Amino acid sequence: MQPSNKKISVMAFGTFDYFHAGHEDYLKQAKTLGDELIVVIARDETVKKVKGKSPMYSERKRLRDVSRCNYVDKAILGYNDDKYKVLKKIKPDIIALGYDQFVFTYGLRQLFIKEKMNTKIVRLKAFQPQNFKSSIIQKTLSTHKKCAPLTSTNSKDS
Repeated sequence: MQPSNKKISVMAFGTFDYFHAGHEDYLKQAKTLGDELIVVIARDETVKKVKGKSPMYSERKRLRDVSRCNYVDKAILGYNDDKYKVLKKIKPDIIALGYDQFVFTYGLRQLFIKEKMNTKIVRLKAFQPQNFKSSIIQKTLSTHKKCAPLTSTNSKDS
């Protein structure tokens, strides 16, 4: 049981190459799980390894885009060398995973045991995945080269 004065930290992960309504909903759901939402943005090299191609936008731009979301308390870049390093360092109370996030998740329970972490994993619900999925949006953007990147209507700059 959490001490009553301790803030519950929630950690979410993603590439966020095209920050869209699905991402915003994912972060909104994650924020409801605790007091502080920390979002880890995948490094360019990590994206390339996992997805087989570089992201369209740099890690710095993706970090800025996610940082502007009202639900995010802190956005940070992940580590290239150790995919679990950020978890070991921050030791969040909850990890919020999207409905389609499976990369890097298979070894989490073993990590929690090894590192003596009392972290809970919560799988969040999809938000219109037929419309708001980065791979679908990427196809749309590639056919409309002059389109600006999709942005959230609920950003801190609005």
